[in-house]
Amino acid sequence: SPHKAHLAAVNVSWCSTWEIVQTVVNGTLFYTYSVCSIETTEQDNWLRTTFIQRRPGTSRVSVELSFVVRDCNTFGGASVACKETFNLFISEADADVGTNFRKGQFRKVATIAPDEVTQGRVLKVNTETKTVGPLSKKGFYLGFQDVGACVALLSVRVYYKTCPSTVQSLAVFPETVADALREVEGACIENAVSQATPRIYCTAEGKWVVPMVQCQCLAGYEATGDSCQACKPGYFKPSVSNDLCQVCPDNTKPSASGASECLCEEGFFRAPSDPPTSASPPSAPRDLTSMTLPGEGKLQLFWSPPLVTGGRSDLMYSVVCKLCDEASCIPCGEKIRFEPGPTNLQDPTVVVSDLDSHLNYTFTVEAQSGVSQFSAERPTATITTALDYTDPPKVTEIHLADRSPTSLSLSWTPTRRPPAHINHRYELMYRRKDDSTEGDVTTYKVLILDKSFVQIDGLLPATTYTFRVHALGPEGNPGSYSLMHVCISVIYTAYFLIMTFSPDQHKPLKMYIDPHTYEDPNIAIHKFVTEIDPSVIGKQKVIGVGEFGEVFRGVMKIPGRGEVPVAIKTLKPGYSEKQRQDFLSEATIMGQFSHPNIIHLEGVITKFKHAMIVTEYMENGALDTHLKGRDGEIPPYQLVGMLRGIAAGMKYLSDMNYVHRDLAARNVLVNGNLECKVSDFGLSRVLEDDAEGTYTTRGGKIPIRWTAPEAIAYRKFTSASDVWSFGIVMWEVMAFGERPYWDMSNHEVMKAINENFRLPAPMDCPSTIYQLMLQCWLHERLKRPRFLDIVNFLDKLLKSPESLKTIADFDPRVSIRLPSTSGGDGTMFRSVAEWLESIKMSQYKESFARAGITTMEQVLALRHEDIRNIGVRLPGHMKRIAYSILGLKDETSSLSVFAV
Repeated sequence: SPHKAHLAAVNVSWCSTWEIVQTVVNGTLFYTYSVCSIETTEQDNWLRTTFIQRRPGTSRVSVELSFVVRDCNTFGGASVACKETFNLFISEADADVGTNFRKGQFRKVATIAPDEVTQGRVLKVNTETKTVGPLSKKGFYLGFQDVGACVALLSVRVYYKTCPSTVQSLAVFPETVADALREVEGACIENAVSQATPRIYCTAEGKWVVPMVQCQCLAGYEATGDSCQACKPGYFKPSVSNDLCQVCPDNTKPSASGASECLCEEGFFRAPSDPPTSASPPSAPRDLTSMTLPGEGKLQLFWSPPLVTGGRSDLMYSVVCKLCDEASCIPCGEKIRFEPGPTNLQDPTVVVSDLDSHLNYTFTVEAQSGVSQFSAERPTATITTALDYTDPPKVTEIHLADRSPTSLSLSWTPTRRPPAHINHRYELMYRRKDDSTEGDVTTYKVLILDKSFVQIDGLLPATTYTFRVHALGPEGNPGSYSLMHVCISVIYTAYFLIMTFSPDQHKPLKMYIDPHTYEDPNIAIHKFVTEIDPSVIGKQKVIGVGEFGEVFRGVMKIPGRGEVPVAIKTLKPGYSEKQRQDFLSEATIMGQFSHPNIIHLEGVITKFKHAMIVTEYMENGALDTHLKGRDGEIPPYQLVGMLRGIAAGMKYLSDMNYVHRDLAARNVLVNGNLECKVSDFGLSRVLEDDAEGTYTTRGGKIPIRWTAPEAIAYRKFTSASDVWSFGIVMWEVMAFGERPYWDMSNHEVMKAINENFRLPAPMDCPSTIYQLMLQCWLHERLKRPRFLDIVNFLDKLLKSPESLKTIADFDPRVSIRLPSTSGGDGTMFRSVAEWLESIKMSQYKESFARAGITTMEQVLALRHEDIRNIGVRLPGHMKRIAYSILGLKDETSSLSVFAV
């Protein structure tokens, strides 16, 4: 706490009618200076202190007064001339003038008014502190003028504050008078140095803040509390820094106290450019393992760094490949390729390609450093491995073997044969190709086959079909997506059209496949989602609760990237098989998406007792929660940038013929860079194969406030209904997380929409953005903009920031959903706190109370500058409070949102 020092004993001399009186306050006897001349007007009674010397360097002092004032009403008719205040004066002088008293030498400091007046026998003691200054002479007198009050002065305390002497950041700073914010110079403590003079600021409240130019301990010394202590024997510190002393490395001699280096033992050495922590070459790499990669002839080697590094930072690795039999080993040859290379590897991993099938390769990995050349030993790690062909091959050709008017036989050839112990399966997908329908219809029939041929019956004559084939691994994992796209027309005249595209020519279809079309949901999971080893996942903290279980923040160990933060959705114990499939279906959907504004799925854990879904971690959580309370902090340009990201993600989904169904700010996540990503695909469904591209729900819940009217009425969803939802999200963002339609019920929302009511513009919303909202809320869905149009429009606004300066009209009675002049029972708000809570400004309760605003009558009298003086600084909060007061004054503001 601030240090307070008395400048002088406050002995008080008196003149006029001030008297020394014995007074009992709370059972304690006090001697007070009192005056009570209220019978006649024009009172001028003075009391003056003795001479108070000013400490050099002190230009301001605090004067704390303790006093009692009697209520004038207690004197009845004799109170005509009564006052309830007295005045504080000051007179500066370079010497004590004794009893020489002239009023003209004093200047007024303040009028002292009590917070409580005394009416009966119980005395109400008031305490008030005033700051007096600037002071320039050697001392001063305080004067107290009574102009007709009945007042008793209990005590006067005069003091100043200092920042006490302190040691901070290994620098010592002297005691400093806390007169105003000032910069103070200090000096480094013993055995510490700095490049510049240490400095720090002393505030007017006697607190040290913002230390600058940190001191650092000398080589051989480490910081211990507020001192620099010599390193203990056996420890060293090589340079000026605030690092701790380190244990001498292996193969060095024990050091003496205060050592800056540890000398090498005989037979060990370090180069002149080496850091003093290095003393030996590294040991062998550890845990060398391999993993087959997708593609032909590829595997990746992983290993852990050696246990002993010699304290060096120049650790590198080299890899050698050999083909060995029982008798000898030969080099693998130049055909084998290493990425990024076989030598000078900084990361503990390398990719090896162009390997042959079924050959055993021996890989040797050596760790090296700058002193390895001087060591006779070459510690290495070795592994012998072959390609693991659980990764399925590619299918590059589909052949028509036989046909009839309503059936055909197909066969295909994989790029390589699997080993005898592995039996690859194939996934055949086919559908009709309707040339009259724009785009590709996304409903396929799926067959899982054990052989590389099939006969398909029940085809329609004179109809074009599209076939796709994937090879599946033993656990259902799919092969490469560069597959054949074959269209065959089955016609009675036995005419066939076969179109074959090579993998290089084939353009992947933008197509979402509904996992519910799979007879076995587990196949869909393994087809679209990566299975994660549970050992690489670590939970840290619960951050939420989902429909199926808890959601954790955690980390995932990824080779070459270290530990990456992730979000982990878990399946609560006691689940049914249906709940497990529903839980994993969201991952099956997410696994088909890859876009910077769609939440990224890392993978799933299904071969473990507790199933998990692992996604990227978004530091700032849900968009609506992140925006709440930040009104006025985020500029409109940045809000539009966030909306542009959401629109880009939705355009990607729309291009894949996919409808989200539950787009809302709560289902958009925000990362540390304020990038927005669409998430939560639990309600989402694929577009069915009909003329309008709509989906009829199976009776699931519909989020009324975010849903288009045609989807509410007919339970059909399109990308146009997602556009309506995006308009609501735009309103949520510009209203900083406000609830759409406020406290209206779902029934009131539907009725209002059908009567052409639309949400009004949020406060400070750019007119161009609000006009885009209204376009998204057009009743005829075919007239609404597409997500492509929305992205292009927002891009134009971001390229021309001046287009955001025009603000849409704002009606506070509608836009804030003000409860107007009454509380819930139709009466005036019972308190200022109740009113602030109703407009979601509860954080200012204490500020209003400190300012003495305790009644609604006082609230109605507030002006704009009064609101700022209370402590409301954010522009958005000032407007909300000001508009609310405007609504309180308006007698018609109690009308409902429909009346407005």
